[in-house]
Amino acid sequence: MEYKGPLHQMACTTPTDYWNDSCSIQELTYAIERGGVGATTNPTIVAEVLKKEMHLWKNRINQIIQQNPTWSEDEIAWQLIEEMAVSGAKVLQPVFEDNQGRKGRISIQTNPKLYRNTEQLVAQAVHFDSLAENIQVKIPATSAGIKAIEEATYLGVNINATVSFTVSQALAVAEAVENGLQRRVSEGKDVSKMTPVCTIMVGRLDDWMQVLVKRDNMILNPGIVHWAGVAAFKKAYQLYQKKGYHTRLLVAAIRHHYHWSEMIGGDVILTLPYAWQVKFNQSDIEVKERFSNPVDTNIIDELYNRFSEYRKAYDEDGLALKDFDRYGATLRTLRTFIGSYQELTGMIRDFMLPNPDVK
Repeated sequence: MEYKGPLHQMACTTPTDYWNDSCSIQELTYAIERGGVGATTNPTIVAEVLKKEMHLWKNRINQIIQQNPTWSEDEIAWQLIEEMAVSGAKVLQPVFEDNQGRKGRISIQTNPKLYRNTEQLVAQAVHFDSLAENIQVKIPATSAGIKAIEEATYLGVNINATVSFTVSQALAVAEAVENGLQRRVSEGKDVSKMTPVCTIMVGRLDDWMQVLVKRDNMILNPGIVHWAGVAAFKKAYQLYQKKGYHTRLLVAAIRHHYHWSEMIGGDVILTLPYAWQVKFNQSDIEVKERFSNPVDTNIIDELYNRFSEYRKAYDEDGLALKDFDRYGATLRTLRTFIGSYQELTGMIRDFMLPNPDVK
């Protein structure tokens, strides 16, 4: 087989899958041609895709506005988000069919402003699940979100836990999924096409450590914080294997090549932005199994001893459920996602109420 770059080689020769971290049709097509088997969206991604591909969507936005004269900018924004996800789902449909429904899904994220409301998260998840057969629904790993993950799983929704950075969050997600699946099985409901996923946003955990270094005026050995997310992810994976969870772990928020190269060979998913795909495919980094290589204990010890926030991320019981919402990386990410959602509704507002001061 002629490999189309390192990512294609990885996809064809190892258990490691990768998704396109965008609903952009152009970017998704590039990924699929090189072995990609899924895609993901969130408010930040949708806003960025809309900026890049506005020429593909501006007529449709105007149509939605004209066809729904009583709708608010929020309702129009969600209609657009759903249609962008469905477009991506259609592109992935052949992958979905070729893999008997085990791969080829696109993730659509629930409203980040609902992170405290279990019932509304479940209701939106069920609605999203009805949009296409290859939809995966992103629910935040907040205290309310964990409860929503169990209920949505019970109702047959394929979930992708997001806003997740810590081992304790990943374990809570997996337990919630197990409970949901067991409830389905006990009632004789089908679970054969359930493909639950739990994201660990490794780069955003690294980011949080970087913030603490600057905030607290710390000096560390160079490069230490770049291993924070990798080490937490590998520990979570070991625990998942030991406990035999049905949920599959996913690496997100790529910041450097360790977030790819150190994951090669694991039975995991990587969600890669287009720009990083191009960089990795142009690199000379050898595609070989590294996932089983443990992170240097000296690195883990330094992170663990210098950062109380890292202990919260790395320890199996580092965070209680009630504390998920207040973890630093969670707060920063929710603020980013909600801000991006507000930016997206602002873009819709410009269509609905054009600025008369600008020609």
